[in-house]
Amino acid sequence: MSAHVAGSAGDPGLPLTGERTIPGLAEENYWFRRHEVVYRRLLERCRDRDVLEAGAGEGYGADLIADVARRVIGLDYDESAVTHIRRRYPRVDMRHGNLAELPLPDGAVDVVVNFQVIEHLWDQGQFVAECARVLRPGGVLLMSTPNRITFSPGLDTPVNPFHTRELNAAELTELLESAGFALESMLGVFHGPQLAEIDARHGGSIIDAQIARALADAPWPAALLADVESVTVDDFELRTAERDIDDSLDLVAIAVRP
Repeated sequence: MSAHVAGSAGDPGLPLTGERTIPGLAEENYWFRRHEVVYRRLLERCRDRDVLEAGAGEGYGADLIADVARRVIGLDYDESAVTHIRRRYPRVDMRHGNLAELPLPDGAVDVVVNFQVIEHLWDQGQFVAECARVLRPGGVLLMSTPNRITFSPGLDTPVNPFHTRELNAAELTELLESAGFALESMLGVFHGPQLAEIDARHGGSIIDAQIARALADAPWPAALLADVESVTVDDFELRTAERDIDDSLDLVAIAVRP
């Protein structure tokens, strides 16, 4: 039976399938915090703006953005996610639609947020072009994605079966610039000192330790679960890393529509 995130009254929550990360599960906490840190560090880019989150997932991020934005539109192709977000996060104007054809008019928003989604899409160029279309002049695209070099090292096929094409920093830059965006920053997500200590306790990589447990389909060792559950957003670093961007865990691009 799939685990579910805790929902509000009348909302059973979404199942943990591996396609999206969800809050409220100890075993998922590392991945959830690794995603959450990007929302929190870039939140000010959304203040007093009209924001589209393209690929809203479970919805926690769109709701977080709603704390500061003028308006938040959420979009997802998964009808169960749309229903869940409408019930649990009523501040989000949640819509059902295809990311390859964004159901918004030209110049509709100031910011497009797209975190941990582009790697799931077949036609990435079409989607980025659509982001440029719906943004107002000077609008900003905030995008994060797993760094292919560290997420699926040496592999032609992504480790995650829900991913279609993963990118490195150069490929992500080319994708954005080909659609007419000007790249303001390329940031990387890294483990901070506390996570480095946790890595050392688990054979050098807390990520590999979690994957090994999943492949074994065995109960979580108590020490591993305790360390995973202890992770917070402050244990990750989001920094400009031109020289070692290829060593980052996730790539974070800030791109501007001229």
